[in-house]
Amino acid sequence: MSDDSPPHRRRVRYKGTHPRRYQEKYKELDPLRFAEEAGKVEARGQTPAGTHRSIMVDEVMDRLSPKPGESALDATLGYGGHAREIMLRLRPGGHLVGLDMDPIEMPRTEARLREEGFGEDIFSARRINFAGLPALVPQTGPFDCILADLGASSMQIDNPARGFTFKADGPLDLRFNPRRGKPASSLLAGLSEVDLAELLVTNSDEPFARRIAHTLSTVEEPIISTRQFADIIRGVLLAAGFDRSAPQTRASLQRCFQALRIAVNDEGGVLDQFLAYLPGALNPGGRVVVLSFHSGEDRRVKKAFLEGLRAGVYADIAGSPERPSREEQRGNPRSSSTKMRWAVKT
Repeated sequence: MSDDSPPHRRRVRYKGTHPRRYQEKYKELDPLRFAEEAGKVEARGQTPAGTHRSIMVDEVMDRLSPKPGESALDATLGYGGHAREIMLRLRPGGHLVGLDMDPIEMPRTEARLREEGFGEDIFSARRINFAGLPALVPQTGPFDCILADLGASSMQIDNPARGFTFKADGPLDLRFNPRRGKPASSLLAGLSEVDLAELLVTNSDEPFARRIAHTLSTVEEPIISTRQFADIIRGVLLAAGFDRSAPQTRASLQRCFQALRIAVNDEGGVLDQFLAYLPGALNPGGRVVVLSFHSGEDRRVKKAFLEGLRAGVYADIAGSPERPSREEQRGNPRSSSTKMRWAVKT
């Protein structure tokens, strides 16, 4: 070996077979070091940790129909998968504005899109909630196409520190912006049994809402962690005859976490504000697509689009929601509850 050879550097090793920290548990969180791991995870029909698999991309692009030179708004930027596909179709001369209120994930998404070659000429990011359209549009002007992909992203769900998942222990938070408002644990502590049961029904159609609400209201110690919350729900389902691994138990866990998330972030109120101002944010002939993941969300979108059609604001709307293909649902189970509605402004 010559004297000017670079010094040997020991390969950084993956820590153990059962690491405790989220950052060490999933190799695909570091795609530069474990590029093949993400592919293996996707091949199993799962979403690589720390990423998000965009849903119904072809269907969304077909309905949005972004064209060179047009202006677009991704009202829920997330991981940026839909935004990337839109921007590829806006070239040359087009521009996309991406909105997201998550102070943790949004900078990562913006940096990733910049690295992929989407500069200031075609892409700008704003850290605001999509209910802020009335303040945004006077600055940007109306848009030719708008996308709103509702719900939590996979990056938020996978990270235990955000409190969106029942698969690992963490603080019962569930806020899209953890720097504003109160966490889910505080909301839970202030709800009566009746109000909690109503919340679980309204926000997630939970069939065991009354039993779960009663059990939660009788717990003496504060419920501050995802594990505490999940274990109580599992206990209710166990008493109803379902074991921990039963599909019904998992479904109830998903619904209850969803119900709290919707309440903590006032997702219903925010969506209503967005839908009310939406026509004013569209150019004539502008197209909008909304992806929803819960019957309550879909009802709101359906009602707003139908009222707009009757008032002559929209020239055409989806007669019924479009769903992901069976192939996509098999390859990405998180897409299974998705409903897509669209509208075209007069």
